[in-house]
Amino acid sequence: MIEAVHLSKEFARPVKEEGTEKKSGFSFGKKTMESFYAVDDLSFRAKKGEILGILGPNGAGKTTLLRMLGHLMTPTKGEVIVSDEEGNPITDEVKIKQAIGYLSNNTALYGRLTAREMFMLFGEIYGISKEDSAKRANEIFHLLEMEEFCDKRIEKLSTGQRQRASISRCLIHNPEIYIFDEPTLGLDILASETIIEFMKKEKERGKTVLYSTHYMEEAQYLCDRILMVYEGKKLAFGTPKQLMEITESDNLRDTFKSLIRELGSRDGTEVSL
Repeated sequence: MIEAVHLSKEFARPVKEEGTEKKSGFSFGKKTMESFYAVDDLSFRAKKGEILGILGPNGAGKTTLLRMLGHLMTPTKGEVIVSDEEGNPITDEVKIKQAIGYLSNNTALYGRLTAREMFMLFGEIYGISKEDSAKRANEIFHLLEMEEFCDKRIEKLSTGQRQRASISRCLIHNPEIYIFDEPTLGLDILASETIIEFMKKEKERGKTVLYSTHYMEEAQYLCDRILMVYEGKKLAFGTPKQLMEITESDNLRDTFKSLIRELGSRDGTEVSL
């Protein structure tokens, strides 16, 4: 289980000088900077044996949120709690990272290695014996349908094959929690289906899966619960059915649009969809 408790992340950006109204900020060299929250006071819990989808437009804070959940970025405020199978919080940072398999949306791979060679390399990094790594590799390559290309150089693989190779390296230590940042982005239907089926199987094994996506239809079909975020804040949280009932919609795309329009009408702003 993994839980976000009042999670926030603050950054700074240059202030535009045009216009009559100057924004408050602080000096950074010759530029005036202002602070903003990419993630603003988010709290939620992802449970064992659950697929939790994180949905939102570009710039909503999804990647920043996932990086904090994966302990790759330190929150400005709040905390991330990772618990073991008995529900006890894990405090050791090494054990926390051993419990998590994190897939970035821009992970670089070693092009001149084969998927198998890369897998064995990461096994060595995790301190896993060569015999156990080899056995684990065969299991994962079968699970991700990689047998046909696992011994080809990564630089020769298609986009979908590279994505599966990237996912495979996240699985070698058999984590309890998966954090995937847009794992099906840019993939064709068959490659996407392989990854979706993998997430479903890991859920059935009792794993916790968190993943961000732009694909509303995919999330509606796959997720047990969904966190919708907009401008770093929680827009809605619940099962796909609950969210659609709130807006009397029959799909998540229309649900998201309705919630954004409602938000715009409340604060007086015009929201472009």
